Amino acid sequence: MEQNNEVIIMTAGLKNDSIVDGPGIRLTVFVQGCPHRCKGCHNPQTHDFNCGTPVTADEIMELISSNPLLDGVTFSGGEPFCQAAALAEIGKRIREKGYNIITYTGYTYEQLMSGATEENGYMKLLSVTDLLVDGPYIESQSSPDIRFRGSANQRIIDVKRSLAENKAVTADI
Repeated sequence: MEQNNEVIIMTAGLKNDSIVDGPGIRLTVFVQGCPHRCKGCHNPQTHDFNCGTPVTADEIMELISSNPLLDGVTFSGGEPFCQAAALAEIGKRIREKGYNIITYTGYTYEQLMSGATEENGYMKLLSVTDLLVDGPYIESQSSPDIRFRGSANQRIIDVKRSLAENKAVTADI
């Protein structure tokens, strides 16, 4: 979403010191709206597309600048790919500051690649993402022993290598 040339996303909240949404200390942006509605979802309050708080790219960049301990930024949900183009614009600014980006999605990498269009911005968001945690949350495959994932079916994808090799390449973290 854009207003007066300012990128705006609808959020369910921001966490400026997460240690569970990827390696290191992270700013996690929880976007509002999710079509997946996975049974047992950890963030069911993010499902509704008709609510949330608008946050500008400038506000996110100010939060990043205010925390010298940050290692990176995580886009979580809700479903980030429902706001892919706007997050990609924010992601460009984050990358310019030298931070890495992790994006969580209920889609698989293959679904994103086959469904990518210029209008939906999937490729733009993938291009600024370092690691992608993909796949729906499956409650029966949940375990507290799975690092940075909710269920065992989800993969941690090295996006740069995957785009270069034209196939999903899992990351070793």
